[in-house]
Amino acid sequence: MTKNQGYFVVFEGLDGSGKSTQIKLLANRLRDKGFNVYETFEPTDSPIGSLIHQMMTGRIRSDEKTIATLFAADRIDHLLNDVNGIHAKIMKGIVVICDRYYFSSYAYHAVHIPIDWVIHTNSLSAEILRPDINIFLDVPPEKCLARLKEERRHLELYEDLENLRRVRDTYLESFQLLKNQEKIVNVDADADPAEVAERVWRSVKRIFES
Repeated sequence: MTKNQGYFVVFEGLDGSGKSTQIKLLANRLRDKGFNVYETFEPTDSPIGSLIHQMMTGRIRSDEKTIATLFAADRIDHLLNDVNGIHAKIMKGIVVICDRYYFSSYAYHAVHIPIDWVIHTNSLSAEILRPDINIFLDVPPEKCLARLKEERRHLELYEDLENLRRVRDTYLESFQLLKNQEKIVNVDADADPAEVAERVWRSVKRIFES
């Protein structure tokens, strides 16, 4: 990466792990330091992403491989579309902070289908753009589920305790599999949001202060 390019920071974690809060806190800190920051998320609100949301809420039924493939397609569009594609933003020097990227697919889909298949399905995204850092907010599944029940009227697909435990295990498996290709930090996020924000900053500041 040249000095004129931006950075790509991805937050990963179980639903209810506090990603949205930490993304906002990090984005504000970077803006205060003079960085141009763009916040985004997956699945997106594009037509593909809207279809995924309908599947996640049970309005449309589909099989796991179809869902995983749609996530991969939504990710490619997120990278390359000519309206707000994140690859072009990074080339313009913008810091992009994304709520989920391909490790989410590895973790959530590989609970149901082989992880090698999921990694291969997302290989084009990895070729186009790897994160400068993947930040995994590690919170016990029990606490994540309790937060979700407080915040939402209806839970989505994958949001039950047994599945969340399996997803966390699969996250850790995928990190181990790809530790030589990816920059990953595991942040203990079972704490006050302000303390978690400091832990996140200690993990990423070397990128922005170099």
